[in-house]
Amino acid sequence: MCAAAVLTVSGCGSKSASGGGSESSGASGSAGGSNLTITPLAQIDTSGKTVPVDTSSTPLLPSQLGTAACPDTNLAMVGALTGSNAALGINIRDGAQLAVDQHNAANPKCKIVLKTFDTEGTPQKATQVVPTVVADQSIVGVIGPAFSGETKATEPMFNQAGLVATTASATNPDLAKQGWKTFFRGLANDDVQGPSVAKYLTGTLGFKKVCVIQDDSDYGVGLAKAVAAGLGSAHDASCDSSVKTGDRSFSAVVSTVSQAKPDAVFYSGYYAEASPLVQQLRQGGVTAKFVSGDGVNDPHFVAQAGSAAGGAYLSCPCGPAKDPFKADYTKAFNQEPGVYSVEAYDLATILMKGIEEGKRTRPELLDFVKTYNGTGLARHYQWTDQGELTNALIWMYEVK
Repeated sequence: MCAAAVLTVSGCGSKSASGGGSESSGASGSAGGSNLTITPLAQIDTSGKTVPVDTSSTPLLPSQLGTAACPDTNLAMVGALTGSNAALGINIRDGAQLAVDQHNAANPKCKIVLKTFDTEGTPQKATQVVPTVVADQSIVGVIGPAFSGETKATEPMFNQAGLVATTASATNPDLAKQGWKTFFRGLANDDVQGPSVAKYLTGTLGFKKVCVIQDDSDYGVGLAKAVAAGLGSAHDASCDSSVKTGDRSFSAVVSTVSQAKPDAVFYSGYYAEASPLVQQLRQGGVTAKFVSGDGVNDPHFVAQAGSAAGGAYLSCPCGPAKDPFKADYTKAFNQEPGVYSVEAYDLATILMKGIEEGKRTRPELLDFVKTYNGTGLARHYQWTDQGELTNALIWMYEVK
């Protein structure tokens, strides 16, 4: 979320300013007129070691799902389409929409419609929107919610309705521990991302002293805890800081980090706050490497932070986008895929495969996903009883 060329990143768990999840992967390609791009470095495991990309299986594509006739069937995308971190939700919507469009073009006898629902990325708005989704009996499957906070607030509604909800980006580990039967995560959670990134920083990069800064979202708090634990003795708790969603002035944080003189700063949160934070760190003379997760791994971070983003390391449970998906997406939406675009494409494809095989009611499609076992563009998809992938890895990226 790799070929030798610079690739667009597709995203991982998405986040919101108020509810986050682990939810975004960067896109390569210049942003905001900058020459900087988010470039894939390596796929890693929880020990921080590089893992070769498995290319042995052919991914399932929406244009290859079959030609069976079916009545018009609806899927839903639920996530932030407006708000300060809307890019993460839009990446997901567009990835799913591309899959639907390619399926419909290949099989016009089975038209599938993607209905979109804007939650603004907040639990409050999501709890107002999701009842409408649940009440629409024509909707048999969901891609979303996107962020961890909104997922936590609304998944009980999907569970009660028996409506399968596949998230392309929500990464808070606790989401899979609630006993929900309709929750399926399409990427690794932060209990995988945290130690993977931490060991990469201390092992591969050799950092000896790291400060951890977190926002107040479910995503930010959870990922920060996992990273701090994974850093071990390299974690300097004396320079840790907390910020609030919506903050744009970070003088106290800059002062604390400047005095500590760490090798690196890990920021656990979203790009809306990360962009001014890294700018102010650089303006304050802090030269430590800036590191963050999937909530920052988006071209909007590069566009908003400008040259201060250069050299940043960004992680994501999502994998990079490759051609022909990358080219098709760019042609369709006039921009390269972003974080979670590939995951959304894969999840929509899985749901549509079930529909093509005659699973056109909520209970039937839910049962189909529970037992699904197949390869997509981003990874292999098979889930545990808790809705976690049976095998999931992390990608590291660099802004350069």
